[in-house]
Amino acid sequence: MDTRANQAGADAGHGISFNEAFRVWLRVACLSFGGPAGQIAVMHRILVEEKKWISEGRFLHALNYCMLLPGPEAQQLATYVGWLMHRTAGGLMAGGLFILPGIIAIMGLSYIYAAYGNVSFVEALFFGLKAAVLAIVIEAVFRVGKRALKNRIMIALAAIAFVAIFFFAVPFPIIIIAAGVIGYIGARQGRPEFAPAGHGHGGSGAVIDSMLGEAVPDHVKPDTGRAIRVAALWLALWLVPVIALLAAFGQANVFSQIALFFSKMALVTFGGAYAVLAYVAQQAVEHYHWLKPHEMLDGLGMAETTPGPLIMVLQFVGFMAAFRDPGALSPMVAATFGGLLATWVTFTPCFLWIFVGAPYIERLRGNTGLAGALSAITAAVVGVILNLSIWFALHTLFRETVPVHAFPFAFDRPVLTSVDLPALVLAIAAATAIFRFKLGMLTVLAGSCAAGVALRFAGLI
Repeated sequence: MDTRANQAGADAGHGISFNEAFRVWLRVACLSFGGPAGQIAVMHRILVEEKKWISEGRFLHALNYCMLLPGPEAQQLATYVGWLMHRTAGGLMAGGLFILPGIIAIMGLSYIYAAYGNVSFVEALFFGLKAAVLAIVIEAVFRVGKRALKNRIMIALAAIAFVAIFFFAVPFPIIIIAAGVIGYIGARQGRPEFAPAGHGHGGSGAVIDSMLGEAVPDHVKPDTGRAIRVAALWLALWLVPVIALLAAFGQANVFSQIALFFSKMALVTFGGAYAVLAYVAQQAVEHYHWLKPHEMLDGLGMAETTPGPLIMVLQFVGFMAAFRDPGALSPMVAATFGGLLATWVTFTPCFLWIFVGAPYIERLRGNTGLAGALSAITAAVVGVILNLSIWFALHTLFRETVPVHAFPFAFDRPVLTSVDLPALVLAIAAATAIFRFKLGMLTVLAGSCAAGVALRFAGLI
């Protein structure tokens, strides 16, 4: 009986059972700390180097496509590889498991934050978290930049992207489209600067030949009729709840706003979690006034300390938005619904992009122009991550900032006299621990939390 089940669960051509894949994807989910760069590294190590389930080239091709998509690239990459191996069920399993631990953990932490966030002990914990998160985000700039910025043109693209988004508030889609066009033209002209960036050290030895090989399974081949049916199903799963909320409560209701905002974000935010957070922080804090800047940092600290995508912080944003405007519901019930709603409209489109687009992307493997476009987009994303790190630094290290709006400039300027010395010292200590002593992320986060509590007991914060 077990043998038959394993045979049924195995995809013809690679012999990996569905049950075995479930165990591996669960392991990936439980180890997915450290933001998208860390999560991609975990998947690369397990899937390419350890299990040898997928070749280096196919892994990189899928990664570059996912980086081009709106939303969290690590979760989409898991969905892509799961779909490649075990069809739609495999994609749902891999992508769903990747976010399940984070959904549970962030919801639990959100309850604690909403109920006890004003208690000095909890405030001290999150004060310490902010400093560590700042150091972790800065490290992400170096980590991603080291892989993506392999020549002067890529460095220039990253610098231009940073200046455009930080000083001039240029919309991210414009930056991403411009980078993609530049990369495509450069690659088509044969410029070596636009060759795709490597990832990890899996490109040599036994990992070149994966169990999937270079053959294209039948379910991976593009089919227009199937693509239309899949798109209709996932569009309905995504948009029917949004339309129902708008019809029932109108646009002024907080649940309608959550559904609309995160649905729009799913369409216009590109470049993975760090790029998404820069957009969400600006809108949630400055436009909707759902959160204060320090609360956004607190939410990011929660997401950094739990497994799953960093983008799970959006569940916290939806939770707090509904908690503060519950309507006829109790605050905690409304908050639970708000958090889950934000998660649903954020991640449902991710499955849509993969299940509809991946077959066509598989056909384009080896396309020089596409590879160049994706490589340039990756470089531009580094500039966006740098923008996010500076935004976090401003709101972590300074108690006050002043918006500057002098055409064509639009950015936040720190009030230098409002520097938060304890936060500055903690951030420097966390950065030293990460860069100088190479301490692990969880160790740094735990140490920063303990330091925050100690500062509170000492009366320094």
